[in-house]
Amino acid sequence: MTKSRIGIVGFGTVGSGIYKILSSEVDSHPILKEIEIAKIAVKDLYKKRGIELDDNLLTDDPFKLINDPSIDLIVEVMGGLDLAKDIILKSLKSGKSVVTANKAVIARYGEEIYETATKEGVYILSEAAVCGGIPIIEPLKRSLKSNSIRKMVGIINGTTNFILSKMTNEKADYNQTLKLAQTLGYAEFDPTADVEGHDAADKISILSELAFGGKIKRDKINTEGISKINLKDIEYANKLGFEIKLLALSERRKVNSNNSLPLNIWVGPSLIPKSHPLAAVEGVNNALLIEADPLGEIMLYGPGAGSGPTAASVVSDILNIHATSIKKNNSIDPLLSFDFWRNCHIIESSQITKKNYLRIICLDSPGVIGKIGDIFGNNNVSIESIVQLDASADKAEIVVITHEVNTGKFEKSKKEINSLKEVKIIASQLSCI
Repeated sequence: MTKSRIGIVGFGTVGSGIYKILSSEVDSHPILKEIEIAKIAVKDLYKKRGIELDDNLLTDDPFKLINDPSIDLIVEVMGGLDLAKDIILKSLKSGKSVVTANKAVIARYGEEIYETATKEGVYILSEAAVCGGIPIIEPLKRSLKSNSIRKMVGIINGTTNFILSKMTNEKADYNQTLKLAQTLGYAEFDPTADVEGHDAADKISILSELAFGGKIKRDKINTEGISKINLKDIEYANKLGFEIKLLALSERRKVNSNNSLPLNIWVGPSLIPKSHPLAAVEGVNNALLIEADPLGEIMLYGPGAGSGPTAASVVSDILNIHATSIKKNNSIDPLLSFDFWRNCHIIESSQITKKNYLRIICLDSPGVIGKIGDIFGNNNVSIESIVQLDASADKAEIVVITHEVNTGKFEKSKKEINSLKEVKIIASQLSCI
């Protein structure tokens, strides 16, 4: 029996989950017994852990794992950016394949990392970097390769979905729900990456590269979070037959003259019809809806975070590399590895087309709805619905939902509406699908 010896860098919730899977004696597949944990790099050798470990397994120097010729594969689950990137690249250059759960590194430095892996004839796999335990990356590399991907849209951040689910189902306050998410371990001490949409943008960047084959400039992704969503928006959305979710969307547009594939990619809070399959995704669960030719439409759904699901994805990648490495000739599987094969670019934010929701607080005066409608009409923005949902002695709340429209035209309309003397404030703006 050929064994693969692995070194694990990081031993938090994911690292300990990997250890539990690989050391389990309960009804495990025989191939799991072919994986041996050779060394674990940790920050603090003396930290108390909930797992009994042989002290000889631990080191506080991750580079000892990279320089150990008996270790075949490095598992990076430490998180962070610069040091993690350095560990991944040095591991690849030393001839070791790498499995990582680090979406931030792959989203920002994927091109350099993929090129290094190809040059060195090793693998870099990152199934756990996107949507925890849901197999998404491998299907994009393998199972869906015979299809042309048209569009991907999904809920790919469990923290924000948990918060919005609680706000919707229990009318819970945003700040209190965020604190609960932190207490339960769903949100970090600094939740910015989750609640402002950056985590979801990292993930849709990675998925877009795999689906469309070109390098994505991560900083070009139009990104909004959920921190400005309040219970009034959720109440109105419900009255109109919608749920509010933080969505990530990526879709191809027509190829232009320079043969670079234009992509419409954005992340933002969005209204979803209650009949839509994504509307039923609750709590920390994630889901990705993929439209492809000739397959049609499929949805991948499941737990998007947590020690068990994420660790399971990491171990799946380890097994894939192990199974491939013991084949004859030790050659690289082109469907398991990844290289860019075309040029892609994200269209300018002003050219994004989508449906929009606008909540306007204004004076309750005659003709204001007509004025708002006229502004949209003059800018060639088609309105799906415009309703007054709340009114008092001195103000009214008007909600507008547009048909799919160029963002530049919508923003021009919004600016003109904001300048009306009857308008007090544009309280919120959301996307719609």
